[in-house]
Amino acid sequence: MKQDYFIVVLAHSLHGRLRRVHIPQKFVYGVLMLAVFGLMSLVGVVSSYARMALKVSNYNTLKNEADNLRARYAKLQRSVNQTNEQLATLQNFAEQVSVAYGIKQKLEGPADLVAEARLTPTLSESIAEYDYLRSATLPRVTRESASVLRQTMVPAGWPVNGRLESGYGVRSDPFSNEGAYHTGLDITAPIGTRVSVTANGTVIQAGMGGNFSGYGRVVIVDHGNGYQTYYGHLSRVTVMPGQLVRQGDIVGEVGMTGRTTGPHLHYEVRVGAAPVNPYRFLNKPIAVEAAARDFPF
Repeated sequence: MKQDYFIVVLAHSLHGRLRRVHIPQKFVYGVLMLAVFGLMSLVGVVSSYARMALKVSNYNTLKNEADNLRARYAKLQRSVNQTNEQLATLQNFAEQVSVAYGIKQKLEGPADLVAEARLTPTLSESIAEYDYLRSATLPRVTRESASVLRQTMVPAGWPVNGRLESGYGVRSDPFSNEGAYHTGLDITAPIGTRVSVTANGTVIQAGMGGNFSGYGRVVIVDHGNGYQTYYGHLSRVTVMPGQLVRQGDIVGEVGMTGRTTGPHLHYEVRVGAAPVNPYRFLNKPIAVEAAARDFPF
């Protein structure tokens, strides 16, 4: 069977000998087809790698944009929360002013009736008022104990022995160096310093988690009449939710859990869910002894 082939002539440079090499055409065509196939495969691999690199680049770009959007959203969310807290504080203050003004009007009455109200009462009115006061008179000790008991439901005194580091209100955020609204006081003290509750009440949160993750380990105590106190960044919590505590009881120890740059206590006072300046409660007199006889725990 006749087979087509290519003849390759090889000449030796020294001896001048010639050598003929017969290469079948099928072999040459096969090598060329393999070469073309390999080239096409190489082009496919390179194009696939280029497409994958482009997709990775686009993914990284989108990821960076998403991270930036998340950071901006978190910043805006913090700003909104701070604004809401400021509005709540102002609203609480406005309610207090309006209540005080309303009480004054109720006590004094309209301006055109004030002069009339100051007239001397009649004999029958005086007798009726005397009888009412005599029937409403309570033992002196009971009235004093009830008064002290009401006082111990309002935060008073320092929750920890330490140094006041950061005040209430607008300040520079220690992490972002941007303006931020600080809802409490930071009191510096060594880790492990005992923290005491500043008023009688009920523990409603103790430990990590909740809506106050930045506070780390936090204890929240409800004192009734809208008063609540927060004790944040604790290293150790010594109470549990639902526990009744008395003014001066230990609720935890100073630490640096949560969003903090050093060991301190974040102390916060809220009235009607709105943060107020705790500084005005620090120097209030503490009355515990008389209330201890009347408080039910």
